Amino acid sequence: GEKLLCYSTNRKGAIYMKHVKMMYLKSCPYCKQAFAMVDELKQLHKEYQDIEIETIEENDEPEKTKGLDYWYVPTYFVEGEKLLEGIPTKAKIEAVLKAALA
Repeated sequence: GEKLLCYSTNRKGAIYMKHVKMMYLKSCPYCKQAFAMVDELKQLHKEYQDIEIETIEENDEPEKTKGLDYWYVPTYFVEGEKLLEGIPTKAKIEAVLKAALA
């Protein structure tokens, strides 16, 4: 049978997902790959489809990058913890998505 996922709920009873942030640059080929990997994983795994990723383009929104510790893009933070920096792989992207649901 199909596995059922148990989501933790906050006190209001809404589904709670961890906050995911992606830092990227429009000119970055690895960032384009990362976007494609996320889309592919969301198509393959229903449980990832509701994960929202806040995408921050460094040149457009430099104020949102202040205080964040990273050197390369793409970089993913889940609840403020850096989980991926630099060249993405599908396994690393999936680890970010899994962490968002954990």
